[in-house]
Amino acid sequence: MSSSSNKLVILDRDGVINEDRDDYVKSCAEWVPLPGSLEAIALLNQAGYQIAIATNQSGLARGYFSINDLHAMHSKMEKLLKPLGGHVDSIFFCPHVDASGCDCRKPQPGLMKEIALRYKKNDSTTPLLGVPIVGDSLRDLQAGIVLGATPHLVLTGKGKQTLVKGNLPEGTHIHKDLMAFANALLKDKV
Repeated sequence: MSSSSNKLVILDRDGVINEDRDDYVKSCAEWVPLPGSLEAIALLNQAGYQIAIATNQSGLARGYFSINDLHAMHSKMEKLLKPLGGHVDSIFFCPHVDASGCDCRKPQPGLMKEIALRYKKNDSTTPLLGVPIVGDSLRDLQAGIVLGATPHLVLTGKGKQTLVKGNLPEGTHIHKDLMAFANALLKDKV
């Protein structure tokens, strides 16, 4: 039996929820939602899904923005979601660069392990079994499939390039954007 507390979706941020930038999203002004993405989150919330964001934010380690800037971007997202009836339940981020060799920078599974602990509270080898993980890059998907998450690639952000490069995890679902993902998920669950 599935309760609403077990209904979880994990989203990448840049390129999935908001516009991605080659020079990093560094401020509230540069944090611009993709068309329909906030509405998609609200739709999922209204269907009983909790939303967790897992995002690499190496701009922190590179000094491109501060932790206060990052919190301000996330506050802006929440303020824009509220009138739509949506919210994000939690945001997990890695502040490191690849060279740090940390476990939390996607494609490593550290952020996903934290999410599994927060939401699933079990210690099986696949604690995120069947949980959708939505990203626009291969590393987003790789981070979740290790723990049993179901990969969903959106073609926004770097998604089209990721699709062309191939080597996607087996069973990856492809969606035009976050709203297309939300509609497909809700249609399958009806």
